[in-house]
Amino acid sequence: MTGPTHEATADLITLPGTPLADAVMNLIRPVETPSVFNHSIRSYLFARLVAGRLGLTAGRDYHDDLLFAACAMHDLGVASDGPHSQRFEVEGADRAAAFLIDHAVPAADADQVWQAIALHTSPGIAERRGTLCVLVREGVALDFGGPLGADHVDAVTDKQADAVHAAYPRLDMIRSLTDAIVAQAAKNPKNAPRYAIPGEFLRERETFGRTRLEHACRSSRWGN
Repeated sequence: MTGPTHEATADLITLPGTPLADAVMNLIRPVETPSVFNHSIRSYLFARLVAGRLGLTAGRDYHDDLLFAACAMHDLGVASDGPHSQRFEVEGADRAAAFLIDHAVPAADADQVWQAIALHTSPGIAERRGTLCVLVREGVALDFGGPLGADHVDAVTDKQADAVHAAYPRLDMIRSLTDAIVAQAAKNPKNAPRYAIPGEFLRERETFGRTRLEHACRSSRWGN
């Protein structure tokens, strides 16, 4: 066999398809660039693979709808329709939690999603705040191919990666997402605190024309 079966590929890229997941898709698709949208969905697909590698099962160890919501909305802070009045991770977390509450998700579950989104750029902290935070952080990191952490970079095979990228192409994601974060950060000093990801991205772009992450990703597993 030279590639994954149709059934295996379908299972790999199948999204939850629940009313909540569909509502999340309808929220993010119109307001994120295609590149950032695809990154958000790949982060979920990769997070599920990390969960499997860790022996975690949906429904027992984590709630799949919450994992999808957190991954899909983790960059909502750079959406085109946002207020852009605080650092993008927190703005996205606030918007996601409010959206979930509006869709009858219990407050405790919405708060888990808030934490996962707000902490997804915080290595060493996200990993200590529960399973959802771990999976979101690792799913996002895996989509960067290594520079954000290589703990689970081997959780996805080349064949699985090919199937995910065929369904949700990268579309120069590193540059596109960095552009969005820098643009959001530049709108308000409160969006770009020193030593936080948006603040450092803005300063590195202004000083060097390219962020250290962009440079590192050129030699990462995915390359862009």
